[in-house]
This record gives sequence, structure tokens and C-alpha cells, in this order.
Amino acid sequence: MGTRDVAEAGIAVGDEVIVPSFGGLEIAEAVRELGARPVFADVDPDDFCLDPAAAEARVTPRTAAIVPVHLFGQPANMAGLRALGARVGARVCAWEPLPRADAVDAVRRRQHAGYLSRRLRGVVVPPGSAEHAYTSFVVRVPGNGRPDRDAFRRALRLRGVHSEIPVRVPAHLVPGFRSGVRLPVSEQAADECLALPLAASMTKRELQHMVSACNGLGGLLRERAS
Repeated sequence: MGTRDVAEAGIAVGDEVIVPSFGGLEIAEAVRELGARPVFADVDPDDFCLDPAAAEARVTPRTAAIVPVHLFGQPANMAGLRALGARVGARVCAWEPLPRADAVDAVRRRQHAGYLSRRLRGVVVPPGSAEHAYTSFVVRVPGNGRPDRDAFRRALRLRGVHSEIPVRVPAHLVPGFRSGVRLPVSEQAADECLALPLAASMTKRELQHMVSACNGLGGLLRERAS
């Protein structure tokens, strides 16, 4: 969703638009370009999408729209958000950063995700969902926050597993958007989340290698965190 998409949603100068801080930076930038004000709300700790209760806590008389993000292939709680929008008179329009995988790829990704979820230890795997397209397989690395996650990532790279940090800084902490609000779930997610490689074309051997590399490190992290 760019500036044009936001404009087509009927957002005007002076409006407030509730967006998720975790994964919502592009939306916030598009909202600001229109002269509206992005208002950041926290996300659900399980699916990383905009939490309806957190969004409701940020509603004001100037709230014109609520824009959740379908993140990592996981749809946001649209039923809850639409119900909120109806109660407060705000439009609800979702954004998805990446196109949905085609049907065959989606099936393979879900199969791979299921395999990883059953076998990975020492990391917190995403909750299973029939609607999850798994465009990314994002886990949490437990421990003491970002240092543990970053050390885990470096150790995986040495074992031939290349991962990515999906959101380095939640939008409410980005210079130019800081307002003093604390969003603890978004902040913790940015410190702990790591996107492990997941593609429909991956072989079982590649998946097994990743599980072996992660599990070997996971035990060490559990000892450090205890």
C-alpha cells in the first residue's frame, strides 16, 4: 500500500490512521505524505499483526481509518478490526507487503512450515493456521533480547543457514515518528524475531540441515536464558 492506495481509502489531511508499529513503517510514511497522522498500535504476540484491543486503545475522535498489515503471509484479525471500525466509524483496509503465493507453492510452504514447527527446538515457532501462506517463516529467539537473536543468526550463518531480521526497528521508534509511546510487544518482537529460509522448492535435506543447525544452538540458548 503506497500513497495512492492510502488516498483511495479516503484518508485526508488532518485525519488519524491507526497502523501497526511492527511492520507498519511503509504505511506510516504513506499516511504522512497525505498530511494525515499515523497513530501506532501494538501487535498480537502470536501472529505479529495489529491487535484489535491495542488498536481500540488508540482511537480518538479524529480516527478516520485502521490499516492492519497481513504480515509474513499471516492474515490480520480482520473480523475483530472490522467490528472495531464499525463501532468507531473508521474505515478498515488491510495491506499485504508481498503477493500471496500461488496455490501449489502455498501447499508446499505449509508442508515445510509444519515440518519445521514439529522439529525445531529452542526457538518459538509461529502458530499453525490454515490461512497462513508462510511467505516468511518467522520464529522468536528466546533469551535476553536482541544480543541473543543476533548471536543466533551469526552462528546459523557459520553453519550454512542464512536468515534475515524481518523488522529491525518498530516504526514508533524510527526517527521522525517517535512520540514517546511504549509498545512492548512490538519492541520485543523486533528484538527477538528471525526469518528462517522457507521456499516451496526446498528439499527435505535442506530442511533437515536447518533443523539440525537451529536445534544445536537452541539448547545453548535455553541454558543461557534459564
